[in-house]
Amino acid sequence: MISHLAGTVAAISPEGAVIEVGGVGLLVQCTPGTLATLRAGERARVATSLVVREDALTLFGFATDDERDVFVLLQTASGVGPRLALAMLAVFTPDALRRAVLSEDVTALTRVPGIGRKGAQRIVLELAGRLGAPGTGSPGDGGSAVPSRLAGPPPWREQVRAGLVNLGWQAREADQAIAAVEADLADTNGAVGSGAAGADAAAMLRAALRKLSRT
Repeated sequence: MISHLAGTVAAISPEGAVIEVGGVGLLVQCTPGTLATLRAGERARVATSLVVREDALTLFGFATDDERDVFVLLQTASGVGPRLALAMLAVFTPDALRRAVLSEDVTALTRVPGIGRKGAQRIVLELAGRLGAPGTGSPGDGGSAVPSRLAGPPPWREQVRAGLVNLGWQAREADQAIAAVEADLADTNGAVGSGAAGADAAAMLRAALRKLSRT
């Protein structure tokens, strides 16, 4: 298993990033939240999980070891493959997933595109007691990539829009959800510029998904 990668970010796209390690560019599929911490041309370290299939070897990357470990564990549930596990981590933090499973919050889990009520019930049943309690993971270890607060304000609007489209929403729906989130930020901060510019892409993605789940 490839536990992590440490190298220079060669390229970033809505689906993932290319990290150059020892002269080899490795394509890593990531959540929008993880992509928001990466900057092209800068060094980064991402925790990774290699998924082996008959027709492909796919590397998935995460900001922390805890996210990577939860990603692996999610796939032990029936009907949960790597793409759906990645979508779950795009919508929820590891601790939010732990809370949803522990509280048997089926409704919360159905916010993830591709998970219906029966699927959510199955996930709760099969993962109960296995994800652990909130706070038992290791969000700090694994050394996340360059922190966004040090690398300048992340372009979260495009990251969130791309993330929503990749999760199955229409571009028009994504734009409406982002506008609603920006309106909330304006109400909180008095102006969109101050609060929105430094907002975290992962948090904004979750906020946009909450907006979409209510429609």
